[in-house]
Amino acid sequence: MTTTTEPRRRVTLWQRLPVVHQLRQSVGLQRGMLIVGLVITGIFILTAIFAPLLAPYGYAQLKDADGAPFGAQVPPGGEHLLGTTVGGYDVLSRVIWGSQTALSVIVVAVILSIFAGVILGLVSGYIGGWLDRVLVVIADAVFAFPTLLLAIVAAIAISGGQSSLWGGVFAAALSITVVYIPQYFRVIRAETVRIKSEAYVESAKVVGSSTGRIMFRHVFRNATRTLPLLFTLNSSEAILTLAGLGFLGFGIEPTAAAEWGYDLNRSISDVTSGIWWTSVFPGVSIVLVVLGITLVGESLNDLADPRLRTRRKASIVPAPTAESSAILEGTDATP
Repeated sequence: MTTTTEPRRRVTLWQRLPVVHQLRQSVGLQRGMLIVGLVITGIFILTAIFAPLLAPYGYAQLKDADGAPFGAQVPPGGEHLLGTTVGGYDVLSRVIWGSQTALSVIVVAVILSIFAGVILGLVSGYIGGWLDRVLVVIADAVFAFPTLLLAIVAAIAISGGQSSLWGGVFAAALSITVVYIPQYFRVIRAETVRIKSEAYVESAKVVGSSTGRIMFRHVFRNATRTLPLLFTLNSSEAILTLAGLGFLGFGIEPTAAAEWGYDLNRSISDVTSGIWWTSVFPGVSIVLVVLGITLVGESLNDLADPRLRTRRKASIVPAPTAESSAILEGTDATP
């Protein structure tokens, strides 16, 4: 009796990328949710990148090319596909430019949070002692504050509540960073405490590797595997925090950049007058972007669960053929 084994498929570098790898692992409803989330998130990113080309007008433009003013609260149609706001801004342009502001804040805030949270969590978890206790107490104290309230306090302290485009972006990003550093710190610290007792770390100590080499070459690689998941979940929260700051009047000035939360704040009085377009389109933009990023994050979270991976493997096991059944039973399947 001879058995043949199929050649093992070679996994390319592209297939090893975090999101691509999870997409290949997903099946059924999980794959559908992940694809929908990736499509929405991809449209949001492309819109933000190509905002200068897609927006018909500037985010603070009040007149057309001929110098004629747009007019306030013009209904959708004609030259203004989504209408105009009470201040005379084009709604479509404000929505498109607002995606660029949101993406800028997300990138700056999450990168700063990851950098600070990962370094502090790595040092705290590996070194331990009094430094670990102090950092844990500080992180727990910051984590206990309400997210939006802490962001408001940080925004006021950084920029006085409002600022220019890049000043406002960095102020909002730093405000969100203060909120998210404890999350990365706690996750990386817990992973570092677990990993530093592994055999390969002890072996590195025996051969005389320095503390910095062990931390950043051996522990760091294995402690940061959950960062893509935290990145997606915190990105959606960052958009909501930014919109909350703008809605409460602590965001970016309207003449410096377009921001969805500020536009919602200015459209409150329009709702009671039947002017729906000034609030619907910025609100829908926030909902869709948060939904898309959340779907990606939740799908990655489900695929990271070993129990779900086991179910998937069990569901894709091929049905036994006549030849394989005969081999298992010890009989001859040839006619």
